[in-house]
Amino acid sequence: MDTLSLPHQSQRLSPTVTDLFWGFFTLGLTGFGGVLPLARRMVVEKRHWLSGEEFSELLGLCQFLPGGNIINMSVAIGLRFQGVAGALAALFGLIAAPTAVVIAMGIFYDQFHDNPYVTHMFAGLAAAAAGLLISMAIKIVMPLRKRPVAIAVAVLCFIAIAVLKLPLLPTMLVLSPVSILATWRLEA
Repeated sequence: MDTLSLPHQSQRLSPTVTDLFWGFFTLGLTGFGGVLPLARRMVVEKRHWLSGEEFSELLGLCQFLPGGNIINMSVAIGLRFQGVAGALAALFGLIAAPTAVVIAMGIFYDQFHDNPYVTHMFAGLAAAAAGLLISMAIKIVMPLRKRPVAIAVAVLCFIAIAVLKLPLLPTMLVLSPVSILATWRLEA
């Protein structure tokens, strides 16, 4: 692989406020049904703002915080590179187009919700969103494959929430310190 295609941390250029706005605007405009998979592709694979591992770690933090993951991610990335101005640019870039589209789709759905073609269209959009989510989950797990502690904690979290149906907050309050301690003791 050509060394120029994947820049090292020191070779990466910080995005400008304008780059952040337009990057997240495009993301918000094209990310129907699930923006996180597309966010990873834009931030890691296309623009090389973060490495895959940095993205996964930042996503973990953003998932722990209240609010939408991608909203938190846009603010965190903007803040990291351009401070408050970057955070605001990324946030407004991300939400501008989807806000307009959701309002338009709401008006459309209100007018035609009884039409079976419209019902099928929304069902198809939901299936595509599920596929994007599965794809993103696989890409997020890949940087962790060499970190057995991280995989073990992820499996425990999945079992607790998906299988045992435990509430998210208590699960995170227990597993977060366990994860930090295990990582510190076993991987340091």
